[in-house]
Amino acid sequence: MLKIFNTLTGKKEKFKPIKSKKVNLYVCGITVYDFCHIGHARTFVVFDMIVRYLKFLGFQVKYVRNITDVDDKIITKSLEKNLDIKTFSEQMIHEMNQDFFRLGIDFPNQEPKVTEYINYIIQIIKILIKNKNAYINSQGDVVFSIDSDMFYGSLSGQFLKKLISGTRPILNGIKKNPLDFVLWKRSQEKDKFFWESPWGKGRPGWHIECTAITNFSFENYIDIHGGGSDLLFPHHENEAAQSRCFNNNFKINFWMHSGMVIINDQKMSKSLGNVYFLRDVLLRYQPEVLRYFLLSTHYRHPIYYSEKNLKAAEISLRYLYNALYNTNPIPNSTAGIDLELLFYDAINDDFNTPKAFVILIKIARKINSFKSYDLYQSNLFAYRLKKLAIILNFLLEKPEDFLQKKSFFSKEKINEIERLIEKRNIFRNLKLWKKADQLRNEIMKLDVILEDSINKTFWKYKK
Repeated sequence: MLKIFNTLTGKKEKFKPIKSKKVNLYVCGITVYDFCHIGHARTFVVFDMIVRYLKFLGFQVKYVRNITDVDDKIITKSLEKNLDIKTFSEQMIHEMNQDFFRLGIDFPNQEPKVTEYINYIIQIIKILIKNKNAYINSQGDVVFSIDSDMFYGSLSGQFLKKLISGTRPILNGIKKNPLDFVLWKRSQEKDKFFWESPWGKGRPGWHIECTAITNFSFENYIDIHGGGSDLLFPHHENEAAQSRCFNNNFKINFWMHSGMVIINDQKMSKSLGNVYFLRDVLLRYQPEVLRYFLLSTHYRHPIYYSEKNLKAAEISLRYLYNALYNTNPIPNSTAGIDLELLFYDAINDDFNTPKAFVILIKIARKINSFKSYDLYQSNLFAYRLKKLAIILNFLLEKPEDFLQKKSFFSKEKINEIERLIEKRNIFRNLKLWKKADQLRNEIMKLDVILEDSINKTFWKYKK
């Protein structure tokens, strides 16, 4: 029985979709003004794991993840690069998809862009104004009135008086309440990127886009609405308020939030200059290692990014691959079934991947313990390990390829390394040690380490 922690209620609840065996899942996507960083990777690896497990349980999942392709930061970056905003955002979407593909993150069923929903956003804003949930301020912006929603603050559990006391004073009628937020931002004369609307030229605010996309993409309900915990307030609180006021029949069953990435005891943030781009990390670590690291802490908790913790993830994953090395997994129904059930218990308990990883390590120990005297039993447990790891999208490579870190090399370079090793082994067999040592030095210049045994030379990436 799957239980999920619901941010709205603050407790774990039995997961039951609104419609049997069908799950509507929405996750707030990326604002594509720069390359993806570790924070993005954490959120979307977590929800990729969740989608995979729901499908494993037999649910038909409709997964929608939006893309914010209009934003002040995007406009600024496109002007800096002297590119049309559409061209720039399309380039960044391509880079995002490349990064996510390398991390084993599947494409959602739909990936709507905000710019495709401008007309729908305008229609929603019209209704919010008509229902007196929004007003036009002194600058010509359309602003949502949080006082019009009696449930505002219920998702994040924020106390409004405390929040208001920490805000700046209201200036020149821009907002009636300091926490009111912009639905439609009126363009200035110098602005080059805008849409026509009943309130003049402008572009949508950030929060309204998710309300528009979810109401358009789903039929009055979402089973799971997810995102990073940094979005809980104000983004998700504002989105929930808009959605209630626009369509009081729209229901969100579960709210899920993944924890932040912490670096040197500080939240990762561009303003602090401690952002690590995904593509840079993948120059040093295999994608499965990074994925393992991101799931090695429970998704709701903060995750501490450091070289030490990445190395620990690499060691753990190499242990699993080493267990599979020189095995021939045999399908079975009994060997290790008790451990398999414990694995499911862990994932069913609010997706407790750290506990599930402990189970995988235990199975690997079983494999290793049988290797010396009972290869048949070892192969039975190898099947169990691979079966369970694949549910979370691990152990996808051949063990020797992963252990050699072949993903860091081109096919041409691998062929060159193996050709030189074969030539060196001929010299070794002929006891031409000097020539063999010369070739060893030449091979090591290709960023590899050699490990010689009696019958074979094993090579791997040295970094």
